[in-house]
Amino acid sequence: MRLTVRLTLAAFGLVSVFATASLWAQLPGLYGSHGIVPIAETMTGVTRANASFFDVPTLLWLGWSDLALHLLLGVSVLASVCVTAGFAPRWALLVLYVSWLSFVQVGAPFLNFQWDILLLETALVFAFLAPGGWRPFLANEFREPGRAVRFAAAVLACKVTLGSGLVKLASGDESWRDLTALTFHWWSQPLPTWTSVLANEWPLGVQKALCAAMFVLELPIPILALGPRRARLIAAVGLMAMQAGLIVAGNYSYYNVLTFVLALPLLDDAALGSKVAVTQPRSAWWKWGLAVSFAALSVTAFSRRFTANPPLRAVLERLSPLHVINAYGAFAVMTKSRPEIIVEGSDDGVTWKAYEFPWKPGQLDRRPDFVAPWQPRLDWQMWFASLGTCSQNPWFLSFQLHLLKGTSDVLALMRVNPFVTTPPKYLRSTTWEYRFAPLSQKGVWWQRTETGPYCPPLALAPNGLLRRADELERP
Repeated sequence: MRLTVRLTLAAFGLVSVFATASLWAQLPGLYGSHGIVPIAETMTGVTRANASFFDVPTLLWLGWSDLALHLLLGVSVLASVCVTAGFAPRWALLVLYVSWLSFVQVGAPFLNFQWDILLLETALVFAFLAPGGWRPFLANEFREPGRAVRFAAAVLACKVTLGSGLVKLASGDESWRDLTALTFHWWSQPLPTWTSVLANEWPLGVQKALCAAMFVLELPIPILALGPRRARLIAAVGLMAMQAGLIVAGNYSYYNVLTFVLALPLLDDAALGSKVAVTQPRSAWWKWGLAVSFAALSVTAFSRRFTANPPLRAVLERLSPLHVINAYGAFAVMTKSRPEIIVEGSDDGVTWKAYEFPWKPGQLDRRPDFVAPWQPRLDWQMWFASLGTCSQNPWFLSFQLHLLKGTSDVLALMRVNPFVTTPPKYLRSTTWEYRFAPLSQKGVWWQRTETGPYCPPLALAPNGLLRRADELERP
């Protein structure tokens, strides 16, 4: 297992480098003292609520200045690099878990994604998979992970993908049951790619066949991960093939790459071409106890979505703040429309200029492109905001306030700022329904229809706060 473990940890380390470094690059505009949702304000609110470290386990209790945020994310990136390089991998994984958890705990709404907690759970499971020592992969003797550890890794690989299949069946969404869900998916997903435009043109029969194949890869195939060697190898190939297809067809941050990596421990050195015979060591009873408990709690974490009092729920509730055992499931109900929020500024209330985001749809002639495994978190959150209302997304009001103030850290998150010298006097947000344009329309990738305002037109009041523009106009 030396080669398998080395490959697994190197791949996971690279994924976590992307995860932590991408957040670090966006940190000032999202969470800094002049960001959209300053962590300093969040921690102040937590303190006033008389919460304790056990309620909100984060190292930011020690301090939440901008410097502290940068140092903590710097530690996360460094730990990820150490995992990739095979330098003290077990300790590096534990450091990564603690530092990343510190952000996830107080990072709403930009850290509310399944892959952010999956990174935490994977880091802990792989900490058992990783060998001890400073440079263990250069040592003459390599301590093989036992069967219990490999079983826990298989449970994690199984539940992430199996959960996505089960939630689709349980949701009652007819588009999954009649296999037409993909006819909506390509253009309604958060950040499409240009390959999505091509896939959208495939005939209905092909779309249904792909949907059926997806159910095979999400339901029976993951269960094979818990079986004997041949079954595990089949599961590994199936899971990796599915994630490779998803990587080509959409921008889902580092989620698909991470889920791909989860399948690597299902392999072994012989499957990777190594001719070195290794005897699988037996695991201590306490490791089997942890592995079986992990499996049982994972089943309970998923079942509590549908039952009021599943067994072991009290244990899960106690562990919940630590995100050590989680339930996963993507696209339970297929999104069948694509509203987009267009944000525009004006100096006179007559002529309006649009702000352009780096990756989300805006200009109709701009081609959808690839950005994953990097995650533009503001672009992603705009997709979720468009599915709700202005009042349901207070962070969006803060975002508009910073645009009106011309805050440089927030403007750095944008692709185009139409007000370079001075910020606009007014701001408006409008909702449009977007669809892919036919391929026959050369140079045009989207078509859209206006559906109405999202937030009312806003302006800065004399006290520097947001006010409705029409209220400021009144005598």
